[in-house]
Amino acid sequence: MKKIALTGDRPTGKLHIGHFVGSIQNRLKLQNEYTQYVMIADAQALTDHAENPELIQQSIKEVILDYLACGIDPDKTTIFIQSKIPALFELSFYFLNLVTWNRLKHNPTVKQEMIQKGYEDSVPAGFMVYPVSQAADILIFDADVVPVGDDQLPMIEQTNEIARHFNRIYKQNVFKEVKALIPQVARLPGTDGKAKMSKSLNNGIYLSDSMDVVAKKVKGMYTDPNHLRVEDPGQVIGNPVFTYLDAFDDDKEGLEALKAHYMRGGLGDSIVKKRLLEKLEHILMPIRHKRLELEKNMDHVLQILNKGTQKAQSAACKKLNQAKEAMGINYPYLS
Repeated sequence: MKKIALTGDRPTGKLHIGHFVGSIQNRLKLQNEYTQYVMIADAQALTDHAENPELIQQSIKEVILDYLACGIDPDKTTIFIQSKIPALFELSFYFLNLVTWNRLKHNPTVKQEMIQKGYEDSVPAGFMVYPVSQAADILIFDADVVPVGDDQLPMIEQTNEIARHFNRIYKQNVFKEVKALIPQVARLPGTDGKAKMSKSLNNGIYLSDSMDVVAKKVKGMYTDPNHLRVEDPGQVIGNPVFTYLDAFDDDKEGLEALKAHYMRGGLGDSIVKKRLLEKLEHILMPIRHKRLELEKNMDHVLQILNKGTQKAQSAACKKLNQAKEAMGINYPYLS
């Protein structure tokens, strides 16, 4: 029996190259080795975008286009919309009774994101409990592995705590523990050197960007601020251009020679950026062309999403019924 992989994205805009190197490359590999579910987590996105649901609605189509354009195969991967799976929310409610508020407050991932978003004492309750929702997303599909960044490891730990707690209380092995799959390449910084790509900061390169737009963004990328002249030695560590090259340049020997040249001086930033642009275009050009073709038949794209959502709902309902039977609340004598 093939093992199961589950992953997903919060639809708050088009996907950028950080998504590609951080998660999509993993999914392309996993779909040939696992039964894979990919969730468009629109309900989770509302935990911090409740006042702007239009953003989520618009983004769903962008995300599914990016998935398919990158090569995620709907015949191998079930792509679905979170909010269309009622079983997820019912299981989340049952799981909430197995987690203390104190435990949620001390989840390192939640604490860090609260700081980043500046919530302080105004954190939405939905945001606080999203680790429980994420646990339901994972456990309801019997996932064996979940590809995540290392910042999400506390979420996987909490998911496994909930699985163990449920099985112990109800004396049945309904849920199995899951393993995190960390991508080889860490999260890419923004083109301005910031820790995270953000649409509001305009520091991301998107999978659907035109060649001219990509070229403009690469040309404007932050490098070593002390590398003022071509002959000056430059820093490679902490230099976003080289961080991107580490992620996308397959010629590792040539890249190491480039780094050595840059560090001893005599190599201009424009040469390094030209190499990066070539590597990015090698990846982005076929994605861009396929995306444009897919956009011509959005009815077909949405049919794929609808079919995947129906398949996910069937699998989720089956697992939810197992959980309710273990809890003794399926009430077979009621229709």
